[in-house]
Amino acid sequence: MSEFVSICEVGPRDGLQIAKTRMTTDDKVRWIASIAAAGVKEIEVGSFVPPRVVPQLADTPEIVARVLVEIPGITVQALAPNLRGVQNAYNAGVHKISIPVSVSEGHSRANLNRAPAESIEMMKGICEWLHAQPRKVPLVVGVSTAFGCSIDGVVTTAQTVAMAKGLADAGADAIMLADTVGYAHPAQIRAVVRATREAIGPTLYGLHLHDTCGLGIANALAGVEEGIRAFDSCLAGLGGCPYAPGASGNVVTEDLVFMLESMGFRTGIDLQKLFEARRVLHDGLPAEPMHGQVPKAGIPPTFRKAA
Repeated sequence: MSEFVSICEVGPRDGLQIAKTRMTTDDKVRWIASIAAAGVKEIEVGSFVPPRVVPQLADTPEIVARVLVEIPGITVQALAPNLRGVQNAYNAGVHKISIPVSVSEGHSRANLNRAPAESIEMMKGICEWLHAQPRKVPLVVGVSTAFGCSIDGVVTTAQTVAMAKGLADAGADAIMLADTVGYAHPAQIRAVVRATREAIGPTLYGLHLHDTCGLGIANALAGVEEGIRAFDSCLAGLGGCPYAPGASGNVVTEDLVFMLESMGFRTGIDLQKLFEARRVLHDGLPAEPMHGQVPKAGIPPTFRKAA
């Protein structure tokens, strides 16, 4: 049996948060349903942040309510920036909560209005509250700017490892290393993954990669070779952080699935149905550019899904 690699589709959150036009709630639900129909089992459907901060995601409570009823069988994930957001996400009924914490000082203050050390302290309270609730909801912490920052520049491996260790000690259930601005290269991915795993063991869960410099898929491969078996990705490579100047879209879900399945890793995702989900996305957001090499080339006749 081939090894399984988990893919969380973050398009409905990360992909839409800097879109120039807004997708209607009905179109979002239709898009999420098409992603689920392709076999994606984990989808980040929105963000519990104030609507004035990210107006494109102001309908997240309605999206969560509808998806929980209309699209059974998927893990519904949402992002939250603080304890209030976590409480709102929990009370809305999500199955998993993600929260971003920046390694670099500049991005942390721009994105979250607090210093990195303050984020670790905040995380202790969040984990304490969440773990005390009767319904168990895993908390995945995204260590943002883990490989570099467009504001502060170089982020050292030691900085990233220290942040990951602090968050693990605070009670985070799982930690994803995020190349928020897309500056990483494969050798750096390998080095940081190894060092972080040595510090926090299996709490290191996965990678969240961006493709700013065209190395997103190469970095995913480096992660796979280092034993990472969980990735965030975005259909059509949409996305980016509004508080990270110059950052562009996420690693493309279609390209990532093609690579993994071609290598013999099971994802449970149907590539042709992903293309159909891509069309649903384009119908709902026609002005947004769509990326990805495999969708442009088409599925080659040599392609075989993993057994």
